[in-house]
Amino acid sequence: MMKNPRETYLAASVSTASPAQLLVMLYERLSLDLHRAVSALDVDDHATAHGAILHAQDIVTELRSSLKVELWSGGPGLAAMYDWLLTELVTANVRKDRDLTRACLDIVDELRAVWREAAGSLISASA
Repeated sequence: MMKNPRETYLAASVSTASPAQLLVMLYERLSLDLHRAVSALDVDDHATAHGAILHAQDIVTELRSSLKVELWSGGPGLAAMYDWLLTELVTANVRKDRDLTRACLDIVDELRAVWREAAGSLISASA
């Protein structure tokens, strides 16, 4: 049986991505989840918002658990940011707080832009 072409493409993209590209992919999905949650909260669709925020929490948990804080001086600060973000996402989900979810999204989008730039620099440097 033939696999779904989209699933095949995504699997190939993940399996061939560098660690930097995988990090950017996680941030892209984290941002998408939070955009979906904000949009759902705008129309009081709490079930959709809940699922999106739960998935965002899973991503932040993965980012935090895979971070090797001892490898660079910014590691402890980033770990603290992930811990704070996870706490805020849990609070936003429990309270169904659109503004808090939006604040988390703003921070995620800033971090995503920084990691995207860093990944691009690594690609440029290796070319």
